[in-house]
Amino acid sequence: MQHHRLLLVLVLLLAPMFAMAQDKPATTTPLPEWDQLTSAQRDELIAPLRDRWNSSPDERTRLVERARRWKAMPTDTRRRAHHGMQRWEKMSPEQRQHAQALFHAMRDMDKAEREVFLAKWHAMTPQQRGEWVDAHPAPERRRGPGRD
Repeated sequence: MQHHRLLLVLVLLLAPMFAMAQDKPATTTPLPEWDQLTSAQRDELIAPLRDRWNSSPDERTRLVERARRWKAMPTDTRRRAHHGMQRWEKMSPEQRQHAQALFHAMRDMDKAEREVFLAKWHAMTPQQRGEWVDAHPAPERRRGPGRD
């Protein structure tokens, strides 16, 4: 059971890396199933997770919970989440700042309010958007147990 949890956490932590690796040409030989990997290959894959697990005991509960949520997610939702992670990684710091401010501003809006807000946002110039973000920044993310 513990191996399954560890594997799920590993998959979650390595998903962004595998997403970026998709830009490279596919290998001609298919990679083996987990059970056919050598001990050295398994250790190479698990090492980053083991290091993170050992260096951050306060994060362990969050890592396991994130793995459980990912496993329970419907395939379509998981695909959208994966796409969102890829988009986030490609954003500039300014784009990320705007995305965080927009998310914070819209999180409690109903669908109609969001549509009105986004229509106004899209009508703004880049300078106006920057000024809006400066006036309505997202709150600082807390670091520590249970937080990224």
